[in-house]
Amino acid sequence: MQIEPQISPMSIPGHFDPVPVPREVTPRADGRVDLIGLSRTQIAALFLDAGLDAKAAKLRAKQVFHWLYHRGVTGFDAMTDIAKTMRPWLAERFVIGRPEVVEAQVSNDGTRKWLLRTADNHDFEMVFIPDATRGTLCVSSQVGCTLNCRFCHTGTMRLVRNLTPGEIVGQVMLARDVLGEWPRGSMAAPDFDDAEDDEGTDYTPDGRLLTNIVMMGMGEPLYNFDHVRDALKVVMDGDGLALSKRRITLSTSGVVPMMARAGEEIGVNLAVSLHAVTKDVRDEIVPINRKYGIEELLQACADYPGASNARRITFEYVMLKDKNDRDSDAHELVRLLRQYGLPAKVNLIPFNPWPGAPYECSTPERIKRFAEIVFNAGISAPVRTPRGRDIDAACGQLKTAAERKSRAEVDRLLEEKQAALG
Repeated sequence: MQIEPQISPMSIPGHFDPVPVPREVTPRADGRVDLIGLSRTQIAALFLDAGLDAKAAKLRAKQVFHWLYHRGVTGFDAMTDIAKTMRPWLAERFVIGRPEVVEAQVSNDGTRKWLLRTADNHDFEMVFIPDATRGTLCVSSQVGCTLNCRFCHTGTMRLVRNLTPGEIVGQVMLARDVLGEWPRGSMAAPDFDDAEDDEGTDYTPDGRLLTNIVMMGMGEPLYNFDHVRDALKVVMDGDGLALSKRRITLSTSGVVPMMARAGEEIGVNLAVSLHAVTKDVRDEIVPINRKYGIEELLQACADYPGASNARRITFEYVMLKDKNDRDSDAHELVRLLRQYGLPAKVNLIPFNPWPGAPYECSTPERIKRFAEIVFNAGISAPVRTPRGRDIDAACGQLKTAAERKSRAEVDRLLEEKQAALG
């Protein structure tokens, strides 16, 4: 009997689930451990293993956690409430990391995009979108993507690997660095042993430009569930980055089995990449629909913990000419949302073109008509203003520059930038 060769689902893009293999953090060559992405408990455990007693490990972890995530320091010498003799001990064993910036671009509309590189030389992107009343950071969860949504440029990449909690949290840290919005002033505490004097005693948190986070960058967050959950818990910790769960949105293309866990274990706002209301069209443009169909997906939305009129589920709907933009599609969308009793908002997204894309954007008139039908049914249906198109930072356009430039060219540009900085 001939045995068919076995193919790993990880190698197949589209509607197959990837193999859920957790990724350990790549050890540093110098043996030190990067603390970014770790919780207070994890930091305390490291300190305990490194030789501190339980009481000291807990105290130092609390102090270090605050300096890492609330103050944004990148060196232990800046931690003024930790004894001077203790700081070299920390520096010998631990490091405070940031993603490597390969390239930074600013759009004509103020949108910023960064090409970042991991310690093991994989590239990914993040985007910051400023608005009059908010600033939204679009965070990546994977290098590449396995879902292969046909309208999405990222979907044309192969999945390389999941990002670690440190690489996810590191994006938020880097954005805060660039925006210059870590609190200033001193928080030196004389009651701690050997805390040094500091004349600058005024402590003032600056007004923040970064107010919201969306897990809508490269990758499917629910296919990297554990790392995304752990990273967002750090981001939401009140003693650190302290971003409210109401200001964080996780977007999924419809990984139905993980949606309830996301609501229970993370509790942030949910966005669903719907994009079509019929099986045939969604099977084509969002291939995961072949595994978890529209009805199953909408039922999971109806069951999502915490969903209410005050915390509506956002449905993302990219407008594709002659594909999903008819009046009948709008009426069917309304029918489905009513059938499942969903507290919903529909974001209509004009398709953002990219080289070789198989679709065109719906006309402005067609988008307006579609929005009117949904809005007249009592469902909010704003049309998203495209941002960052000129630097390929708009929705569906993210694909690492390393895919468009040779590795040698990217490295050369990085060397030139470093030389220019001296």
